[in-house]
Amino acid sequence: MSLPPLVEPASELTVDEVRRYSRHLIIPDVGMDGQKRLKNAKVLCVGAGGLGSPALMYLAAAGVGTLGIVEFDEVDESNLQRQIIHSQADIGRSKAESAKDTVLGINPYTTVNLHKERLDSSNVMELFAEYDLIVDGTDNFATRYLVNDACVLLNKPYVWGSIYRFDGQASVFWSEHGPCYRCLYPEPPPPGMVPSCAEGGVLGVLCASIGSIQVNEAIKLLAGIGDPLVGRLMIYDALEMTYRQVKVRKDPNCAVCGPNATVTELIDYEAFCGVVSDEAQEAALGSTITPKQLKEMIDGDEKIEIIDVREPNEYEIVSIPGAKLIPKNEFLMGNALQDLPQDKKIVLHCKTGVRSAEVLAVLKSAGFSDAVHVGGGVIGWVNQIEPEKPVY
Repeated sequence: MSLPPLVEPASELTVDEVRRYSRHLIIPDVGMDGQKRLKNAKVLCVGAGGLGSPALMYLAAAGVGTLGIVEFDEVDESNLQRQIIHSQADIGRSKAESAKDTVLGINPYTTVNLHKERLDSSNVMELFAEYDLIVDGTDNFATRYLVNDACVLLNKPYVWGSIYRFDGQASVFWSEHGPCYRCLYPEPPPPGMVPSCAEGGVLGVLCASIGSIQVNEAIKLLAGIGDPLVGRLMIYDALEMTYRQVKVRKDPNCAVCGPNATVTELIDYEAFCGVVSDEAQEAALGSTITPKQLKEMIDGDEKIEIIDVREPNEYEIVSIPGAKLIPKNEFLMGNALQDLPQDKKIVLHCKTGVRSAEVLAVLKSAGFSDAVHVGGGVIGWVNQIEPEKPVY
């Protein structure tokens, strides 16, 4: 489905710009008119991480005139395996500032607007209103639903991407011409059911594959060329090296873009997505200990069974001394309960405390009333007890 150009062309290209974009200008479908539209375009990239890195770099290289960057985080060493817009020298810097420097190094003719804040219901409408197109590089469900709903309410198109381990997905959501994100995923998955990249990992180069698709779709929308991924979901398997498409139809009962929409204004997206389930929050209340308390229990030879509910590859990176590995899924399936000791206090931990809280809820319901979990997980343990160990 071809769509009209999203933006009007700029009045002209300078001599230097003509030289810079010459390989675009000789493509008939792009040409002078398309390049002028890119120059006049304003694109907002939500996130300067795995997907935001290649997206921002190629949007700048393509000649998009104004790029906005929404990013509140700082560069961490674990980012560098995939977030190629940052370098070793940027560790500890603002990701937004680091990304801006790289973008301007690629194309000094691009104007970069920094929005060094966390995107939420209080600022999203005002931010999005300034731009023609949104590129969604987020990695959590709450922000994805926030981006979707704001774009529907503002009638803005946005290019979406998602990555996990070796798998990637991409699509274009624009409620005026096709489905929105909620048409594909009406509700978020139950808390803890879908691991994040921080929990499950991601192949670094996968970010480039999906990020490049996002930029390709953005250019098509801005210039009004080709057949954008509106109403289609592109699924990429890097291990098998396969691409396949799934048709996505507009849901007549969609809560936000349907004719009888029930979501007519922004909501509390953290509550909607439930970062931690109500059961886990209730279980953790009064049953959460600190890493220092765990160290005291170990030093005092208390009768405890420390159980690590992460995955085996995480356990290989770093572990708490004496911890026994039983992945979270073993508890959710019920396979691990029968092997738990009845004469010891169960102490659960994961990377940060989210997964262990979910498992704690399972144990509480199974009768292990004195079980506890470690708030902050193994990251908290390393930071407070064994700082010489690696973190991930």
